[in-house]
Amino acid sequence: MLTAAEWAEARLGYVFRDPALLDAALTHRSASKRNYERLEFLGDSVLNFTTAELLYGAYPEADEGDLSRYRATLVSGNSLAAVAAALGLGDQLRLGSGELKTGGFRRGSILADALEALFGAVFLDGGIAAAREVIAKLFAGRLGQLPGAQELKDPKTRLQEHLQARGLPLPVYALEEVSGEPHDQRFVASCEVAALDARGRGEGSSRRRAEQEAAQQVLERMAADEVTAHD
Repeated sequence: MLTAAEWAEARLGYVFRDPALLDAALTHRSASKRNYERLEFLGDSVLNFTTAELLYGAYPEADEGDLSRYRATLVSGNSLAAVAAALGLGDQLRLGSGELKTGGFRRGSILADALEALFGAVFLDGGIAAAREVIAKLFAGRLGQLPGAQELKDPKTRLQEHLQARGLPLPVYALEEVSGEPHDQRFVASCEVAALDARGRGEGSSRRRAEQEAAQQVLERMAADEVTAHD
């Protein structure tokens, strides 16, 4: 198995001058008080700045809203966890016994946090140019495979724009049900477009997610009605 330094050079293309920074970036709080949490805080800012710069150059025609959605997609927890998993980052993490027993080295949130910590460590060790080079290398494929800006808009935004373009009233959302313990609640919400006799019902771990799902159902209903009308 590669040492942490060998792994960083092979997978990140970066050689740390201060091994202590790399060690901290790969240490979960369950294993030591000197862990990656502070580096994660820093790396989050470095990642956001760098991806903003990369997107600004890669998509010269995109407006501010599109660039923000592109960046949100690139730096989402799922995206970061996927990048980290592809690097084999989990195998390099130092975890406490509890996290090891529960498979912490495979947990998406831990992988995403540790990846941000690595970016923070590279920044402190080699400066913004070094961090930019590492981030650009790791996200090159994803940067070139982003979906269209319209596809990145959330269902509520797409539904609102769809209705406004047709001069129709905005949808009405209602919270129908909240269940579960305070730390594990489930929300049920509805979305209704009376002018089109369209209604959706969604569930989620937050009211926003439930409303998004309900809006998606209305969009799908509208799309199906349009297909039927043209048949």
